[in-house]
Amino acid sequence: MTRYALRIGSLAAALGLWQVLTSLNVDLWLRFSQFPTVADVARAFADRVTGDDYWTDLTDSLTRILTGFALAAVLGVAVGVLVARSRLAEDLLGPLVEVLRPIPAIALVPVAILLFPSNEQGIVFITCTAAFFPVLVSTRHAVRALTPVWEEAVRTMGGGRRRVLFSVVLPGALPGIFGGLSVGIGVSWICVISAEMISGQYGVGYRTWQDYTVVDYPGVFVGMVTIGLLGWLTSTAVELLGRRLTHWLPRTSYVPTGRAPRTAPVAATSPTPQEDVPHEQLV
Repeated sequence: MTRYALRIGSLAAALGLWQVLTSLNVDLWLRFSQFPTVADVARAFADRVTGDDYWTDLTDSLTRILTGFALAAVLGVAVGVLVARSRLAEDLLGPLVEVLRPIPAIALVPVAILLFPSNEQGIVFITCTAAFFPVLVSTRHAVRALTPVWEEAVRTMGGGRRRVLFSVVLPGALPGIFGGLSVGIGVSWICVISAEMISGQYGVGYRTWQDYTVVDYPGVFVGMVTIGLLGWLTSTAVELLGRRLTHWLPRTSYVPTGRAPRTAPVAATSPTPQEDVPHEQLV
């Protein structure tokens, strides 16, 4: 309860500081006088929630992000395992992956516009590309880090490649895979919002950009808050799913600094010094 209170208190303190700086029009180096107050954003948020456009934008953004992320998860895990387990696949796909990986997904917007017949498909493509490479890299490293003893044990008992894949490789690499999925969902939100701002119709990013063009700054902050909440919810869902699927992993408990962990009391014994023990007992 103390930790939850601290988290809520830190959020409340940040909102309170925001309200004070913007209501007093503080202009030291940062121009808080240009910012809307927390009350203005709250009123704009309440107005948006009661309208239909807000929920339409929310549904469109979630549909795009979930579709692209699901495709990236399947393709990233499959290609990552293939590259990590096959030298031929590494030689064929490795150079291509390393060349394309540094390119920001948002830079592919012109390619998506030229390549796909509709903006909707192009946004899903950008979202999938953004999440694909973090998942692939994490999967590849997780598979390569597996100890060979596990695979040798399965093969000794007569298991084939399929048995090794589903009993050793995928379960053993799950922690690393979900690490990549957690990173990928965050990057996907960044890119889908940017893609909606450039070429989308409807969506949270599209609406946020429209509010900026008409100088509706409270509406811009409503979009930012919505994006933050959606990103937090989806990242939490991925993390909870990862914990459920890797329940067999040992979990370390949090121990505050300076406090020794509690241990079970040990029964007091009074050992006899070695010099007092008869020579026959020592023998």
